[in-house]
Amino acid sequence: MEADFWHRKWANNETGFHEGEANALLVKHFGRLSIPEGGRVFLPLCGKTRDIAWLLSQGYRVAGAELSEVAIQQLFDELGTEPEVSAAGNLTHYRADKIDMFVGDIFQLSGNLLGQVHAVYDRAALVALPDSMREVYTSHLMDITGRAPQLLITFEYDQELMDGPPFSIRDGEVRQHYRNHYRLTQLERKDVPGGFKGQCAARESAWLLT
Repeated sequence: MEADFWHRKWANNETGFHEGEANALLVKHFGRLSIPEGGRVFLPLCGKTRDIAWLLSQGYRVAGAELSEVAIQQLFDELGTEPEVSAAGNLTHYRADKIDMFVGDIFQLSGNLLGQVHAVYDRAALVALPDSMREVYTSHLMDITGRAPQLLITFEYDQELMDGPPFSIRDGEVRQHYRNHYRLTQLERKDVPGGFKGQCAARESAWLLT
């Protein structure tokens, strides 16, 4: 997607994709990643997700990448935390206790800037990108995280009935991107209550990549 698309979404408060509480699949399955106490979790294209507050409450450290500075400013406001802000290459780094957010193009984020992470939680990145970008994204994500284990959330629905994002990601595509680098386990697959925007039925899946 063009950067302007997401900037308009946040500027106009068109954030129906933002969940008001921690994702149920995250809460249920995150422990399957078996990362160390106090481990550092990376959330690509994270917005101001409440998942961050949940991870912090569980004692984890969090790093994230997000295109919209508005989203990250709202995130820290909602956390009640005043961040330090500095330049990090072509990105802007928002930092506070146990949290690092990199604002800008995720493809400008390097492994050196990100630092060590013990796991990746991808609820909003793969499904936000059109087909033409997903292979480049997954390769970049593995590169900057050292192929850290992942908890990945995807959706599947009839793409002809509704435009993304979130885009429909079939099981075969998940395997196409990751099978050469991870052991893949589909932990759960469930219906999305009410479907998407009342337009079409959808299913949500949680994947463990180790």
